[in-house]
Amino acid sequence: MNRAEFLKIAFGAAAGLSFTNSFGFIGQQPAGPFTLPALPYDAAALEPHIDKMTMEIHHGKHHKAYVDNLNKAVAGTDMAKMNIDDLVRAIDAKTPAAVRNNGGGHWNHSFFWTILSPKGGGQPKGALADAITKKYGSFDKFKDEWGKAATGRFGSGWVWLIKTGNEVEIVSTPNQDNPLMKLAEKPGKPLIGLDVWEHAYYLKYQNKRPDYVAAAWNLYDWDKASKLFQA
Repeated sequence: MNRAEFLKIAFGAAAGLSFTNSFGFIGQQPAGPFTLPALPYDAAALEPHIDKMTMEIHHGKHHKAYVDNLNKAVAGTDMAKMNIDDLVRAIDAKTPAAVRNNGGGHWNHSFFWTILSPKGGGQPKGALADAITKKYGSFDKFKDEWGKAATGRFGSGWVWLIKTGNEVEIVSTPNQDNPLMKLAEKPGKPLIGLDVWEHAYYLKYQNKRPDYVAAAWNLYDWDKASKLFQA
């Protein structure tokens, strides 16, 4: 398969798609079936921190597979009439594994693309910065705790900064679970998130997850996270 064919498969559905407003995409998320949102920037835009090929495969293959499998899992059920936000919030211990895994995978990745930015990095300001300092003592100490959570997640999963009440907290979830689900050990509203599945970083960083975790500090969109905190 040449590069043109790969990109055609990965992004062939981009034109005319409808996207979930809660993630910052343009348009309306249809009730179902679910669709793959286009990246909000070029696949090479996050280099050198995340390489173009990883982004193409991660979005065009992995995320697309979650969407396709979710559509299969909800076909003919009332869940096919739900938007992705409501579906994920309804996931509990009784939810079929295919819906839990693929619904979570779709929501998590849709959020992930929008919380990263080519113009990201730096530190949060305002109320979010104050909440982080109140919880962790300083931004540097927050980064240390974030690194421990991200590198300490055994196997595949995610690390999140969530809002609970007027406070923030770092949590980690396995596989494609997230803090919005009813089964979440620590529920809350995601403000930033980091995918620590190997497919998110292995092409560039191989087994060096800490290097990937460190590089991601150059990409977090703190303006977006601040708006989510204050909303």
